[in-house]
Amino acid sequence: MSTTHDTATAIHPATGQDRLRQVAVTVAEALCIVGTLVGVGLLGGTRVEESAGGALSAEATRLAPAGPAFSIWSVIYLGLAAYTIWQWLPSSVTERTRSTGWLAAVSMLLNAGWLLVTQQGWIWLSVVVILALALVLGELLRRLTRRPSGSRAERVVVDGTFGLYLGWVAVATCANVTAALVASGVRPSDGVSDVLAAVVLLVAAALGVLFARTLGGRWAVAVAMAWGLGWIAVGRTSGSPESLVVALFAAVAAIVVLAVVPWARQRSRQVSRQTSTVR
Repeated sequence: MSTTHDTATAIHPATGQDRLRQVAVTVAEALCIVGTLVGVGLLGGTRVEESAGGALSAEATRLAPAGPAFSIWSVIYLGLAAYTIWQWLPSSVTERTRSTGWLAAVSMLLNAGWLLVTQQGWIWLSVVVILALALVLGELLRRLTRRPSGSRAERVVVDGTFGLYLGWVAVATCANVTAALVASGVRPSDGVSDVLAAVVLLVAAALGVLFARTLGGRWAVAVAMAWGLGWIAVGRTSGSPESLVVALFAAVAAIVVLAVVPWARQRSRQVSRQTSTVR
């Protein structure tokens, strides 16, 4: 086992900074829950698909996933709740947690912020927020990759949760930007719309390959991306606007994102072996 791995997973006594981080994560999780309840209409808010004039509904654009796709949020929110509890455990006070805990809190606040922004119909501000969320999650996963997890529980609660989170947000960002353009009056012909959507889906596939290569081939990220892309394909064949072209590109993108993971994991293992040999 490498010295870097030992240092990252070594358990330390909790300091005042650790307690402050733990409290911040807990408060952020509470605000995230409140924002979610508003976003689903349980606290008097407007449901996301009905906010911003319906710009974010499952039938608003060619890149909007079908309704059932959003059930992944239940898994992500459950994971975030588990993470909030886990990070209070004495065994979680490691350099790995210290380097990512604040980013986790920021991601929860941005999540709540996105929901509240959409309530006001500020569609372009929602794009800014979700882009910031994607960048925060990308940096969080990068840090997790640099410091391997110390236990199976950590891999599930931390790596699994934030991997799903990043994968889904990556697809949601594409859908959000498209929704903002359409809501702003950008409505090209059907043919041009198909081409533009196909280009975005190719970019999403390339992003999935990039994630696999730089994050060590994380199944959670790939599965969440494939889930979102797959439901875009379903939406374009079973709902409006219908588009066989977009459905095919979305399906291919989902397959590519999943297929590249074994290669990336093998490559990551080879690099780790070479590094260990050098040391």
